[in-house]
Amino acid sequence: MRVFVTGASGHIGSALVPELLAAGHQVMALSRSDTSTTALRAAGAEVHRGDLDGLADAAAKADGVIHLAFKHDAMFAGDFDGAVAADVRAIEALGAALAGTGKPLVTTSGTALFAFAGLPDLLTEDHALDAGPRIDAENATVALAQRGIRSSVVRLPPTVHSTLDHNGFIPTFISIARSKGVAAHVGDGANRWPAVHTLDAARLYRLALESAPAGSRLHAVGDEGITFRQIAESIGRGLNLPVVSIPPTEAEAHFGFLSTHAQADNPSSSTLTQDLLGWKPLQPGLIEDLGQSHYFDAPTITTN
Repeated sequence: MRVFVTGASGHIGSALVPELLAAGHQVMALSRSDTSTTALRAAGAEVHRGDLDGLADAAAKADGVIHLAFKHDAMFAGDFDGAVAADVRAIEALGAALAGTGKPLVTTSGTALFAFAGLPDLLTEDHALDAGPRIDAENATVALAQRGIRSSVVRLPPTVHSTLDHNGFIPTFISIARSKGVAAHVGDGANRWPAVHTLDAARLYRLALESAPAGSRLHAVGDEGITFRQIAESIGRGLNLPVVSIPPTEAEAHFGFLSTHAQADNPSSSTLTQDLLGWKPLQPGLIEDLGQSHYFDAPTITTN
């Protein structure tokens, strides 16, 4: 299958490209810079130069599409609404190019979007929301099943971890701990985070491309719910720093714009995904990964 991949040079994309090539697929990768172009060609991918506003032509030439890209630069610059709107436009453009073909389109969402939605204790693939930031893109993907596209959406947990994770939540929390001199959790730290290893997530994207039924919502979840206290304790061990509890009133001063995330309770299941596609997490879990040195060998970079 000739697969068009957006975000191919990013965190998950850099694992997905070799995953697809090893399975016998051809990869046509979107690139927005000379650096990405060089890396993608070295990995064995064909390169399509452009941006998220010019996707239709490349999608029309492919047998399937995996959409990983998101305008993180705009989001970190404070234009989250603009980044979200661009993602919806990208999915609409991909849908217009693939309508009526029966080809697969796999897009990306997140479990954390449901953390404050008042849902039951464990998020499953059957849960959905009517609207919201990035939820609109997820719903748009599912709706494309009615337009003759084998569409599916992969919900990523807030933590996708591995040696490839340089800009995610874990490196950011490690940087905060370094700067503050303590690894902190809020209150008793009993709020739970799901997690998945990058290589397991990449394999799920490939399986979704190959066989997910139209309109599927899938969960790339390895660890259903690790307490934030466990995460803080692992960071404390890795940096040889004390672990402290801070009250909610001090969370913003300590964690900054991530204070809400540090208190999020987002336990999530992937049972339905595993049953549907035969996907099983095979790589180390988050706490085991944090026990390795790669997150702590050098100061982490938190810009994107």
